[in-house]
Amino acid sequence: MDQSLLKDTNHQPKTEYIIIQDVEDCQLGAFDRPLPCFGCGIGWFCLLLGIVFPLMWYYATILYFGNYYRKDPRERAGLAANAIAALIFSIAALITVAIIIF
Repeated sequence: MDQSLLKDTNHQPKTEYIIIQDVEDCQLGAFDRPLPCFGCGIGWFCLLLGIVFPLMWYYATILYFGNYYRKDPRERAGLAANAIAALIFSIAALITVAIIIF
């Protein structure tokens, strides 16, 4: 094999370094701030609180269908979980009421 092909003839050693980011010039992005409700977001907080107060699931479902997550997309998963929990709770309540009445 020809060793001259392996050599990079255009390569010159660099003596100057470029600073990629200045530590003091820190610009926070739109979603770098912590979420409300102890950092877990309104959706997940309502899901946990809904175990004791199921009406919180319906409140978060209203927020979900009202597109509240457009303000902060990180809230979407928690609010969707509340919509599912509200649906399951509603079906369970309807079955319970149907069994008691009939």
